[in-house]
Amino acid sequence: MTQDLFSHLFGGLIVSCQALEDEPLHGADTMMKMAQAAELAGAVGIRANGAADVKAIRAHTHLPVIGLIKREYADSEIYITATRREVDELIEAGATMIAIDGTCRPRPQGETLEGLVSYMKLRGVPVMADISTFEEAKYAEEIGVDCVSTTMSGYTSYSSQQEDPDIKLVKEASEALRIPVIAEGRIWHPDQAAGALKAGAFAVVVGSAITRPQLIAERYVQAIRKVEPKHGYEIPHS
Repeated sequence: MTQDLFSHLFGGLIVSCQALEDEPLHGADTMMKMAQAAELAGAVGIRANGAADVKAIRAHTHLPVIGLIKREYADSEIYITATRREVDELIEAGATMIAIDGTCRPRPQGETLEGLVSYMKLRGVPVMADISTFEEAKYAEEIGVDCVSTTMSGYTSYSSQQEDPDIKLVKEASEALRIPVIAEGRIWHPDQAAGALKAGAFAVVVGSAITRPQLIAERYVQAIRKVEPKHGYEIPHS
């Protein structure tokens, strides 16, 4: 099953269909429709947040779903599939693969990265580790994850802080690891996605640039506000 999954994902676009509770598009039905649109466009997989979204997308598309659950805990900075509780919920929802935070930071409720990966292996679910550095990518491979994603680069205090995708990390990890390296994070343009593949990425995840219209519109608004409009127009009166 895992081999078939990665053969399907190889060289393709995985669309991250996510909307948080305070965003207008939040809801399983809306994310399911986003996933259907991505499938029509030729995406090879979906990354989805929350058991309800995973279940709806699995039921209404033919694409594999990489599931995760974002849940905050008071005793840790980690919020992406932080404990076995989230893993169990995603397995119940039918996630094809589960993404977990693969950084070196302390996990909540006494959980460990090694323990969580072992638990997932016993449950028979493929593991994607979201990492922020090359060292984390190497360690994730050592403890048995099935693939790594550069999702967390720039989101930990010790990782590279930049506006563009971390192509350097993609290249370095893909040259050193035997498992697939998925490019994810700050990919806003098609040429950046293509560049990640050229740098060695196994596949590419794009989220905000496709499925978060409030962020897309915000980028246009910010760019326009930097420009002084030309004068000379006569403002029409009603």
